[in-house]
Amino acid sequence: MTEGLGLVGIVLVSHSAGLAEGAAELVRQISGGATVVPAGGTGDGGLGTSPDLIESAIGDADAGSGVLLIPDLGSAVLSARTVLADLSGEVTARLVDAPFVEGAVAAAVAAGSGADLDAVATAAEEARDAPKF
Repeated sequence: MTEGLGLVGIVLVSHSAGLAEGAAELVRQISGGATVVPAGGTGDGGLGTSPDLIESAIGDADAGSGVLLIPDLGSAVLSARTVLADLSGEVTARLVDAPFVEGAVAAAVAAGSGADLDAVATAAEEARDAPKF
């Protein structure tokens, strides 16, 4: 549990602003109050990823207990890693290899219950093994 701090925040890094925003909207509705921030597309609204948008989303999601980043595809990972390397310890943030939607849901439920960053990351990663039927 995170005592004296806010909940772990979640950033959804996607190549598509619409995908990131839609997933964030879905996840927020079941998150138990966790902050879920989309970082999708490029600054001009195109497909791709933007380090500036990712950095801004991390700032928006940070409540003092850390921020978990969940990327959709390969270059989203590269963009997120670039941002994390430049943060220089300003924010505790972690990139996780998890399914985009299922991982985000699991992470947000864990974060909403007050779990710490390690537990939220584990929840996102374990979502990979959750059968749909």
